[in-house]
Amino acid sequence: MKKYLLFLFGLTIMSCSNDNFSEQKKLESKIVVEGWIEEGDFANVLLSSSIPVTNVIDSTNVLNHVIRSAKITVSDGVNSEVLRVKNDKNRIPPFVYFGSTLMGEAGKQYSIKIEYLDRVIEAVTLIPKSVPLKSAEYVKKNATDTTGYVFVKFDDPVNEKNYYQIATKIDGEEPIFVPSFYGNLDDKNFESPSVSVQINRGVLLFPKTKFTPYFADGDLIYVKLRTQTKEVLDFWNSWQNEIVNSKNPIYPSNTSLKSNIKGGIGIWAGYGQSTIIVRTPPKK
Repeated sequence: MKKYLLFLFGLTIMSCSNDNFSEQKKLESKIVVEGWIEEGDFANVLLSSSIPVTNVIDSTNVLNHVIRSAKITVSDGVNSEVLRVKNDKNRIPPFVYFGSTLMGEAGKQYSIKIEYLDRVIEAVTLIPKSVPLKSAEYVKKNATDTTGYVFVKFDDPVNEKNYYQIATKIDGEEPIFVPSFYGNLDDKNFESPSVSVQINRGVLLFPKTKFTPYFADGDLIYVKLRTQTKEVLDFWNSWQNEIVNSKNPIYPSNTSLKSNIKGGIGIWAGYGQSTIIVRTPPKK
């Protein structure tokens, strides 16, 4: 498998317990939204319908549930644009709705309206002010190791409330930034405004190789510090809890995932962002 799927697409599976299995089978499929707009960039949205628990979950079935004929409008309250669809062969699903005129700005609210068949799905998010990364460094436990972790440093602004997400992308392997495992941070837990934290690689579905939580020699790593709202933090924390509890990111153990989507499930997120490139030693 040469393509990757951000693990959020696991939301397409309708989870159930033994007590409500029959009831869940009868439920109408839901619209699953993964959308975001970053400061200095345009909106991106992945859209699909949920997959019944009785179905086989593989890349072919996932493609059968992709929605590529919806009308998606993004607005900042003054200006708006209708997103277009492109085919990105590096992703699963390969169809991405994207913007090209309405660029994200810190401090602004952005609404999304999705019209598909007889359904209307809506959400609103805010792009918080960005916080710059001070440094990001590839560190090994032993000099002879061929793998290691990344440590990032940044200063949390004093007298400001901030919620963060750290995401990474390995050049040539991952087409998008993947939220780091345990990379969602609330500044109430910081002991000092000077923050230093270890990054663990995030989880992907249908990976080309066996998942490991660390990075390796030869990787060119893009590290991104995102600022996010409390509701976006709550969503990613609830998704992370599903992975931890069920130990299977494509089959959540329950339906307690947070969402800010009205009429569907998933997330519409605004992010401030700061990015640093980390170069690792050549692969031996």
